[in-house]
Amino acid sequence: MEYKSTIKSRPYLYKETKKAAILLNSGLKINELKVKAIEENIFQVESEARMKELASIITTRLKELDAYLINKIENSNIETSKIIVLYAIIKNDRLFFEFMNEVYKEKLLLRDLFIRDKDFNMFFQNKRQQSEKVDSWTEYTFKKLKQVYIRILFECGLIENQRGDRKIKTPILESEVKDYIYKIGGKIYINAIVGEND
Repeated sequence: MEYKSTIKSRPYLYKETKKAAILLNSGLKINELKVKAIEENIFQVESEARMKELASIITTRLKELDAYLINKIENSNIETSKIIVLYAIIKNDRLFFEFMNEVYKEKLLLRDLFIRDKDFNMFFQNKRQQSEKVDSWTEYTFKKLKQVYIRILFECGLIENQRGDRKIKTPILESEVKDYIYKIGGKIYINAIVGEND
């Protein structure tokens, strides 16, 4: 999977993703989601362009999940539900996955429970050295990526605050769901979130 920076305009969208999951659990097909989003404005946004955009982002993410995990977005505790949505996002975005795996997970393993500005700066600097594509991005792109990463982590409950030294909260994930994701081959992704070695 190549590096991309599209996540900078694609927030966490938990409420919208859960709404989509509930519709899929009630029998709607994933390819019907876009039509319903436009016809019924299920995500309650102003413009048709935004309806299409949200439906596109959410269907792309939900395609990473099977029926069991989509069901769990609706029918598990809020912490687990939010982590499943995060899991779908990092399966879709190589750079964000690598941030979770190389920065967030390491922090949990080392019990260094703060994410600081320098952690982002070092991470992006390393990626610029490893990838010509990443190196071609502007400073503005990195600034936006950092903002979105922080917002996603905050909204899914993995950090306590969005400013200064951001305190990490230990993720809570139902063991049944974790075991299931391990079984279907998603161990590397889920371990990046819960902070366990592969």
